[in-house]
Amino acid sequence: MQDEVREKSVAFVIRVGKTGGKLTASMLKYAIEQYLKQQRNPRAPHGKQSVKSLVRQGAGVQNIEITDKNIRSFQSAARKYGVDYALKKDTSSQPPRYLVFFKARDTDALTAAFREFSGKQLKRNKKPSILVQLKKFQGQIVNHDRAQNRTKNGIER
Repeated sequence: MQDEVREKSVAFVIRVGKTGGKLTASMLKYAIEQYLKQQRNPRAPHGKQSVKSLVRQGAGVQNIEITDKNIRSFQSAARKYGVDYALKKDTSSQPPRYLVFFKARDTDALTAAFREFSGKQLKRNKKPSILVQLKKFQGQIVNHDRAQNRTKNGIER
């Protein structure tokens, strides 16, 4: 009886070993195929990237200048419109300026992104500061209180 159990156990281990070996071989074969496929068709990076990788894509590169205050809002607009761009800081000028490089074929998307970006900037500039408004209203309240105190005390000028 013990010999029979031992033989069945050995047969089972051999069967599992063969199946496991075949499975491992097929998984390795699949992984190699996927690696070779990726090497033949590499994906181009999108969004923010280095100038070098942007130039390597061979689509022609253009650039514009932007100030450091507007970088965040530009990046959000560019991300929204799917523009591939690269930022380069130019430290040669006294107030540092930034150059935005982008693909020539992204011109339409970049135009739309800049339209939205400039619209946000104009709205931001049109809105008065809350602190300025508070100081203005505090001054009005103080003047109003003085006028009321004068009339209550019977002193009018």
